[in-house]
Amino acid sequence: MENNELKVPRHVSIIMDGNGRWATRQGKQRLEGHFAGVESVRKCATAAARAGVEYLSLYAFSEENWGRPMEEVEGLMSLMMRCMKNELPTFMDNNIKFKVLGNYSRLSVALKAGIKALENATASNTGMTLVVMLSYSGKWDILEAARKLASDASAGKIRPEDISMDDFGARLVTNGMPDPDLIIRTSGESRLSNYFLWQAAYSEFLFTDVLWPEFGEKEFMEALEVYSRRDRRYGKV
Repeated sequence: MENNELKVPRHVSIIMDGNGRWATRQGKQRLEGHFAGVESVRKCATAAARAGVEYLSLYAFSEENWGRPMEEVEGLMSLMMRCMKNELPTFMDNNIKFKVLGNYSRLSVALKAGIKALENATASNTGMTLVVMLSYSGKWDILEAARKLASDASAGKIRPEDISMDDFGARLVTNGMPDPDLIIRTSGESRLSNYFLWQAAYSEFLFTDVLWPEFGEKEFMEALEVYSRRDRRYGKV
C-alpha cells in the first residue's frame, strides 16, 4: 500500500515499552535500553511527520514509574534533559512542535526549564505536534479534571446538572488535542497501564511483540497500514 493510499490517523499515541527487556537481552544495564529507545523516538517522529500525522503522543514516564529504583529514575530524568538539548535540530528540520503534558509538580526545576525552552523554540513550527506524556497517568488526569469541575461548580461558574462530556474533556491535560485514533503498545503487553483512560474510549489498538528500541520507521508505517484497513464505527452500524 502506497503512502498516498493510507487513511492517516490524526493522532497516534505510543506506549513505549520494552527498553529494560531489550537491555537485559543485550547483557546491558536497564538504563542503556532507555538510551537506545531515544533513537526509536526520533525515527517514529520523523516518519509520522512525513506521513501527515497531526499529533504523535508518547507515554514516556508514568506516575507509577516514580516507584522504580532511584538510579533508574534519575537516569531517565537525565536522559530527558539531554534530549531537551540535543533534539532541537530534528524538530526544526521536520517542522515539529514539541509539548510535554503531565504532573509538573514532580519534575525538577531544571527539567521544567528545559521543557519550557524547547516548547518556546518550536512554538512557531506548523507541522506535527510531538507530545511527551511525562509523569502522567490516566487516573491522575481524570481526578484533576474532576477537582477543577468541583471547584468551578462550588464557585457557581457551572451547575452540576449542566456538566457535559465536553466540559470534562476541556479540563483534562489533553484539552485542545484530538483523542488518539490509534494507540500502539510495543513489547507484547496488551494493556493500557493507566494511560489515556478517558481519551481512548474509541481508539484503535495495535499490540506488537517488537521491543521499543527495535521499533523504527518500518514498524511505524506498518502500523499505519493496519489502521488504514480498519473500519471505525464508533458504536454505530
